[in-house]
Amino acid sequence: MASPLRPPTARPGPLLFVDDEAAVRRSLAKLLERRGFEVRTAGCLREAYEAIADFTPRFAVVDLNLADGYGMELVKGLKEACPDIRIVVLTGYDSIASSVVAMKAGAWGYLAKPVSVDRLEEALLGDPAHLAEVEVRPMSADRVRWEHIQRVFEQCGRNVSETARRLNMHRRTLQRILSKRAPRP
Repeated sequence: MASPLRPPTARPGPLLFVDDEAAVRRSLAKLLERRGFEVRTAGCLREAYEAIADFTPRFAVVDLNLADGYGMELVKGLKEACPDIRIVVLTGYDSIASSVVAMKAGAWGYLAKPVSVDRLEEALLGDPAHLAEVEVRPMSADRVRWEHIQRVFEQCGRNVSETARRLNMHRRTLQRILSKRAPRP
């Protein structure tokens, strides 16, 4: 099936897909290859840096939370190594604060898991101004709390102890909250 974003004969180019969930990495990589991308995968920061040592991607999909670190480190590293790269940050822990950090770091797009291959391809190849989804309803109280915690967490440089102090919360309670997915808006 040809994408409406480009002619059927056009190949989008090399893509680095970094996600620590092997099933997600395999399935989305396979679907992106069918769409014409030349995909290399990595399960952690170390593997990603090894991959770009001999592979120059035009596109990257980077999971925000990796087993060996924070995906934003890789976004910054990729932008330094390949200034014209289009990076889409993919996360299961969606928050406004982390999307702002990703965009400031140079990400082209930001998507919450689960994501369809159509939406991912649109984010990689499309215009970022058209990717923002309009929020129709106000956020729930649980979502507002989640967003506030995420914003403070980012302001504290992702330091759990400092964030817990600022929020007047026990560190373990904060860790439990941070380990869960965001509540529905």
